[in-house]
Amino acid sequence: MLSSTVPQHLLLICRFCSIAQPLQLAEYMSHSVPFCLNTHMLTYPCPLSLSHPQTPVLVCSDAFRVFLQRHCPVVAEPFSPTPWCWGGRLQTLVRVLIKSSPQVDYRNELIRTADGGQISLDWVDNGDSAAYPECYSRPTVLILPGLTGNSRQTYVLHAVSQANRRGYRCVVFNNRGFGGEELLTPMTFCAADTSDLERVVLHVRELFPQAPLLGTGVSLGGMLLLNYLARKGSEAGLVAGLTMSVSWDTLESCASLEQPINRLIFNRHLASNLCQAINRHRKMLETVVDVDHVLKARTIREFDERYTSVLFGYKSCLDYYQEASPNYKLPRTTVPILCLNAADDPFSPKHALPVALAKRLPNVALLVTSHGGHIGYLEGLYPRGEGYMDRLFGQFIQAAFDHPGDLKGACSIKEELLD
Repeated sequence: MLSSTVPQHLLLICRFCSIAQPLQLAEYMSHSVPFCLNTHMLTYPCPLSLSHPQTPVLVCSDAFRVFLQRHCPVVAEPFSPTPWCWGGRLQTLVRVLIKSSPQVDYRNELIRTADGGQISLDWVDNGDSAAYPECYSRPTVLILPGLTGNSRQTYVLHAVSQANRRGYRCVVFNNRGFGGEELLTPMTFCAADTSDLERVVLHVRELFPQAPLLGTGVSLGGMLLLNYLARKGSEAGLVAGLTMSVSWDTLESCASLEQPINRLIFNRHLASNLCQAINRHRKMLETVVDVDHVLKARTIREFDERYTSVLFGYKSCLDYYQEASPNYKLPRTTVPILCLNAADDPFSPKHALPVALAKRLPNVALLVTSHGGHIGYLEGLYPRGEGYMDRLFGQFIQAAFDHPGDLKGACSIKEELLD
């Protein structure tokens, strides 16, 4: 969810806490709690020390577990966070500061929507793919960035790099107003509105009807993907879904981000980025909202109260948050879904993870690491390159494309679960 630019107050925090003493900074930033999560049926072990890497907890059906352990072995690998960067807040912040940006050359396409708007898609066609030389059958990965994100975020570039080296085609769905395009109508996006995503999936399927399509979403992009899968069911048009650092309960996420440290480090920054985007499209949006009032928002909740819930016709922000939350909608999904979360994610508190649902649904796998923060998962002493999240992405999309029959069989849905 964080943008690639870092506000001055974050850099001041790093200097104040003395980066030269990283373990002290980690302790300050994390206020870490042991990895103990009692969620109806599971108790997670507490790590005794950082010298003992923790194997992620995998919550899913036995059949899905067998498939993942066989074809996506990273799910069973111990995750050892960067020694000086193991707290959730620090992982989240340092990823923005330090992560590398692989070279990716996009081909941009603008497509129109039913209301007269436009959506910016960034493609990597991978025409030199040795594994899939035929364009019509080349597997395609659809990537949904997080809040205020676009195709230039480091986590998107690493995902594209993973897919490209395996011979796949990628398309990044930039939310309206965040892909560099102009707004043609007074409409942007929200986590509960899947109409633009439906338009994009239909467009990609029409272009390449014989190519398997997999969707992956990060943070808010993952929420949007899960809401889409729940709404479309068996007609989703995807062979599988992958989400990373999803906020499962929007109200609980807002409460977490409103804690004093999180509010200072993350909430104000994100609210500022959202307000900047609204101001950039002021002329178009001032016909439907009070832009000056919106620009005074200092938290995400204030922004959603003044802008998102108003624009999309919700009676209240609470109604919007209820509709945006994907946790209770999981039983409506049918395609196989792997969901990665960290127990110390400041954006998605561990008590809100849908452990009980993942345990009983055959098509959902919840993978929870003890550390990793929000879109962090940094490992190694100097974690600029490929990390745990990137390896998981690469292995899972390959497993889904190479073994579609095994995946479908392992995650078959019984009709009674959909009632």
